[in-house]
Amino acid sequence: MACVRKWRDNWVVDWYDENKKRHIDKVEGGREDAEKRLAEVIKGGKKSPKNNQTFKEYAEWWLENCAKGEIKESTFEEYEAVLKNHLYPAFGSKPMGKINRKALREFATGKRNIGLSRSTIRNIIGVMRVIYNQAIDDEDLIFNPAGNIGKLNKKRNREAQQGNAKEIKKLNTLSKKEIALFLEETREKMPHYFPLFLCAFRTGLREGELIALKPMDIDFNGRFLEVCRTYYRGRISTPKDNEARKVDMSMQLTNTLDELVAQKKAEALKREMEKPPGERRKTEEVICEVMESWLFTTPEGTQLNPDNMRKRVFYRLLDLAGLRRIRFHDARHTFATLLIEQGESLAYVKDQLGHSSIQITVDTYGHLVPGGNKQAVDRLDDDVEASLETLETNLETNDQDRGVDDAQVTDNAWRARRDLNPRPSGSKPAALSN
Repeated sequence: MACVRKWRDNWVVDWYDENKKRHIDKVEGGREDAEKRLAEVIKGGKKSPKNNQTFKEYAEWWLENCAKGEIKESTFEEYEAVLKNHLYPAFGSKPMGKINRKALREFATGKRNIGLSRSTIRNIIGVMRVIYNQAIDDEDLIFNPAGNIGKLNKKRNREAQQGNAKEIKKLNTLSKKEIALFLEETREKMPHYFPLFLCAFRTGLREGELIALKPMDIDFNGRFLEVCRTYYRGRISTPKDNEARKVDMSMQLTNTLDELVAQKKAEALKREMEKPPGERRKTEEVICEVMESWLFTTPEGTQLNPDNMRKRVFYRLLDLAGLRRIRFHDARHTFATLLIEQGESLAYVKDQLGHSSIQITVDTYGHLVPGGNKQAVDRLDDDVEASLETLETNLETNDQDRGVDDAQVTDNAWRARRDLNPRPSGSKPAALSN
């Protein structure tokens, strides 16, 4: 819906886009100029960017002038990969102003048909949305076909139409006994990696966060780790969402890491003492170097490589322990699952995992919560029963004091119990049969 009207002594075009967002475009000039602008809106709510750029041309300009240096390098690389692998093949040669929501809907359907998840499709279209928002801010466009991704990527719940409930996504986690079996196998066969895997299952840190930990990130008195960096594609960067966090440590993990750091210090000082007296550094310098080195390393003392650590160590230990194959990231899911099963709140789990929003925690682990609250609803039953018993006892006592016979006492007690049940306003309780 769109119209031309006067607003605050100016001619404007008042219209709503496909996302039902209202726009009031002020027009320089008179009614005739406003009518021209109205024609543009009615035509499709779009205008071609300057020089009629294709999507690929504009996206490459956006990467170089808007994204580079403003976002994390890892995010920049992900945007480049999404554009190259998904968006350029589908829209690269099309003019920016000619891409519409119908094309985006067909694109999303095609990606679902080849097996991509809806979250992956949402991330792909999200890159296009950001690019179009920039074009709108620069007044090159007035419409974003990638806006409101939820409608483009809406789930068609066929199961609901057939009367079946939505299936709960299952997490591939280990039980406490399985974790104990895995850690015992690690301690026996590859003891060097025991502190690493204990930390993974006791803190839920991401793989890159574990690799980037340093001894100086540990507060042994406060019993927490400070996650302030991560390892990604061969380099160190800031944690996800650029936010550091503190993660609590169990007593077992605290003692294990304390022994690990003490061992690193002792070995470093021993190596220093093996040098000629004139080349030895001060003890404080050696200790400082240890505290700033990597906490978890290969047996040779080099930085861990994620692929090698997973394939040559983690998977191998799972096989040796006779356990099913899980991803390394499932150790994080295992940590969260065990916390929830023992009654911890989703808010605490969110803080420990470093989720940017409680909604992520709820979506991933919310289905685990009800089973842990049976005692809470049982207490409701206990309270109700106690209240009923107290009420009946009081009624019987009062009736007996007034000389009411035993049959009438019982009848009055059951009337009171029945009257606790809600009934429609104005209705009368049915008479009890004798």
